[in-house]
Amino acid sequence: MLALIAAKAQNPAVRYVQGASISEADVTTEHLDIAHREALAASESASLRDAIDAAKNTARVAAHAPETLRAYAHDWQAFCVWCREHGAEPLPAPPPVVAAWLHELAPRYSRAALNRRLAAIGYQHRMRNLEWSAGHAAIRTTLRAIGRLHGKPRIQAAALTSSEVRKLVARDVRKKTESLADLRDRALLLIGFAGALRRSELAALATETVSIQDTGLKITISHSKTDPGGEGATTFIPRGRHSDTCPVLALSTWLKKADIEDGPLFRPINRWGQVGRDGLNPDGVRRILLRRAKAAGVKPPSGERLSPHGLRAGFVTEAFRANARDEQIMEHTRHRDLRTMRRYVRRARLDLDSPVRLLDI
Repeated sequence: MLALIAAKAQNPAVRYVQGASISEADVTTEHLDIAHREALAASESASLRDAIDAAKNTARVAAHAPETLRAYAHDWQAFCVWCREHGAEPLPAPPPVVAAWLHELAPRYSRAALNRRLAAIGYQHRMRNLEWSAGHAAIRTTLRAIGRLHGKPRIQAAALTSSEVRKLVARDVRKKTESLADLRDRALLLIGFAGALRRSELAALATETVSIQDTGLKITISHSKTDPGGEGATTFIPRGRHSDTCPVLALSTWLKKADIEDGPLFRPINRWGQVGRDGLNPDGVRRILLRRAKAAGVKPPSGERLSPHGLRAGFVTEAFRANARDEQIMEHTRHRDLRTMRRYVRRARLDLDSPVRLLDI
């Protein structure tokens, strides 16, 4: 016991437990002292440092969607240029400097765009383990003032329902035969609408994740906006009622004509009609939609915009009008928040549930 007391005197982190025998571990370690920790840090092996660096690189590259990282990189570069022009240091970024940059951008950008630029600055600080607070008073009050002075209603994606989708995928009667691009675009838009898919999910579809069955399409979505952990989800698209708008038939025709047996479903096509090996970029989905809409004369209502997200919004709108239950819609769209899904429903109900219909006018 005297030896134990001596050990405790030499190292305060060691203590004995009263009432316990030596065989029951009288001595326990509560914590490492500062000297021990410094020695441990100094003795880190090269392999451990490599493992830590690898983990950091993975977090930097894969913790966010590629589109998000590209946007952050663009915003960060713009902020660095602005700082150089004004003689300021971008890292660490003083909150008043960030507030001044956002204030200068305010007349040209929406609040959502400013929030993204603020997130890009925060991302750079986190990756370098630098202190950062987006809620700093200088930033918070500036954003509040910007909202009051420059705030505008958010321009929402126009809901593209069956009526618009039929126009988008209609065959051009002036053409004797349809091109590969026509076949691809039809399959892309019909699956995007019927599957209520996001543009990134559409672009990521591959032969390994889509199964053509007698009754329809079974689609496995590996990653999505609401599933950053990659748990995956499965959805099903039944065969359509009409051959010219059946997603299953449209996909089968495209894959056969394009001779695609493996890899991405939707691919770029060059000016000579040659199909690429890589998949479409998510922005390619947007360009295809805009091109088809222009050709078909499909225009969004005033105050709204054309976007691939309109396919998803259109699905919710039409499903609601067809009396689908909330849980049916959410299971298919994979919405995790009822309030988010209900935003689409409220837009659909504006003309159906208006109390003005009760007035005698």
